[in-house]
Amino acid sequence: MEAPYRRIAAEIRRRIECGELAPGDRTPSSRAIARDFGVALATAVRALAVLKEEGLVEGRPRSGTVVAATRAAPRRRHGGLAPTRERIVREGIAVADAEGIGAVTVRAVAARLGVPVAAVHRQVRGRDDLVRTMADLAYGEERYPGGPLGRRERLERAARTLWRIYRRHPWLAHLAPLGRPLPLPGVVRHGEQMLIALDGLGLDPARVLTIEITLYAYVQGLAVHVERETQAMSATGLSGDQWLGSHGGSMNAVLAAGRAPLLARLIGELGPGGYDFDLDQIFEFGLRTLLDGLGIAAAGR
Repeated sequence: MEAPYRRIAAEIRRRIECGELAPGDRTPSSRAIARDFGVALATAVRALAVLKEEGLVEGRPRSGTVVAATRAAPRRRHGGLAPTRERIVREGIAVADAEGIGAVTVRAVAARLGVPVAAVHRQVRGRDDLVRTMADLAYGEERYPGGPLGRRERLERAARTLWRIYRRHPWLAHLAPLGRPLPLPGVVRHGEQMLIALDGLGLDPARVLTIEITLYAYVQGLAVHVERETQAMSATGLSGDQWLGSHGGSMNAVLAAGRAPLLARLIGELGPGGYDFDLDQIFEFGLRTLLDGLGIAAAGR
């Protein structure tokens, strides 16, 4: 008996091949598939993974899963040349940027490059080696020019540099917890900039490292929601505004019950447009507030 996820993948494949779903069209979300086919969410996710592996669909930030532009046209082998390590790593980054770090496998990268899996294994020792090298390359994309800077300006520059990197590669924020930092040159470069800004304040080493970790944690912690928003859009097929609109009735019912009078008042004062949820604005506000507090702590020691 054919596995349910294969049956679902075959049906969506048929829609793509007959033109019912054109290149760029959104495929049914995993939740829609689970509902329409009466299967578990994990089965729906696996069906989409099969289609991604075949190159029929691809994940796009802020769009979810769509029919691939090439409709699975086979990739050409590049003159029979074996892929370089850098090309393999950059392809892995492209997969992670579009579909999340969970989609990165040696087999998936080989399929995108149109080469045998063995050709990739000759350059990377496995998935862990591939992901570590991807992270090092991604963290190292931004450099710090020389020149004098004040302490606060240097901290701001380091934090904003990290934020830009996480915005570009949201999966990076999910790779390692704070207590287990990645021992990579591309990673420690950013922390070193923060330590340079804190050097000479007369603080003990533990306090200096605590301040650096606190600032790093703020940037990383907020950046986690960049990836989560993309995942939520892919799963539900709804943008943030659309999701809030669809849940407006439930929220109004909670507020009408009088359990959150201050929240109800604030939402009422905002008016029809509601709250403009903007992660970049939240980042800037939080950074200023955090650095103000750190400045007071450093001055008072």
